[in-house]
Amino acid sequence: MLSDFETQLLSVMMMVIMLGMGASLTFKDFVIALRKPVGVGIGLVTTYVLTPLVGVTLAKLLELPPAYAIGLILMACLPGGTTSNIFNYFSKGVLSLSLLMTIVSTLFAVVLVPLTLGFFSQGIEGEWQIPPENVARVLFVLLVPTLIGMLLRKLNANVGAVIELIGGALGIVVILFLIVSWVPRNHMLLATTPWQVYFGAIGLGVFGFAVGYAFARLVRQDKRRARTIALETGIQNGPLGVLIVLLTFSGTQQQQVLLIPVLYSLFIVLTSSVVTVWFRRITQREELARDQSKIGALAKA
Repeated sequence: MLSDFETQLLSVMMMVIMLGMGASLTFKDFVIALRKPVGVGIGLVTTYVLTPLVGVTLAKLLELPPAYAIGLILMACLPGGTTSNIFNYFSKGVLSLSLLMTIVSTLFAVVLVPLTLGFFSQGIEGEWQIPPENVARVLFVLLVPTLIGMLLRKLNANVGAVIELIGGALGIVVILFLIVSWVPRNHMLLATTPWQVYFGAIGLGVFGFAVGYAFARLVRQDKRRARTIALETGIQNGPLGVLIVLLTFSGTQQQQVLLIPVLYSLFIVLTSSVVTVWFRRITQREELARDQSKIGALAKA
């Protein structure tokens, strides 16, 4: 488990990350988002239906104990964040769609995360249950720096851009922070952790990518937009999941529930990097094919 100091530090980091997310948005973005029902619908379905279904399915198929199951389902019910936007940028995805899905998931998080978590974790009873009101309180508090970031962006676009960059980069720093502070102290726990737990933590992201892509193609999105949606579907807000667990549980119970959110946060960076490189190469080949097609058409003209 993390110390009180590390928990407080993580809380501050999360506020900076949300400040950065807010700085990436404008109030007009919300108006534009509501005018694009397809993008809004995709964002809501992938974030609050498909990914939770992936999490619950994995928890049941792997027969995870309650502590691990609740950690996995919690991660599956969380919205995305600026990290997914960064990976979509480097993968040459449709960044406007990525941002739109982030806006939608953030906008509805305070209401839909507690609802989806309560619904999908119904089979887990007793001391392992995470009260939805706890999640709502954490998300509500984190909305404050998000709104401040939006105001700073409105007052000064340059300041907003810098804060956005810092917030996005800090998302990766949090992962490194967890590696440096948590992993060494819990190496024995990690060494004795069943393979099912690792499979669940890694599978949530990997199957999320696959399900997101399949859904996007099903609703007739082109392949580039489908790849964007895939990354948005598979990448959840890991640091937020860790923070919720830290503020809900304590002692040994906290350490057990915390395991999958931490493992997910560690592995999602690796799997997302591999998928990003793959998607980028596909996009580059598609762009090259289009350019050659245009050149061929001009030559025939």
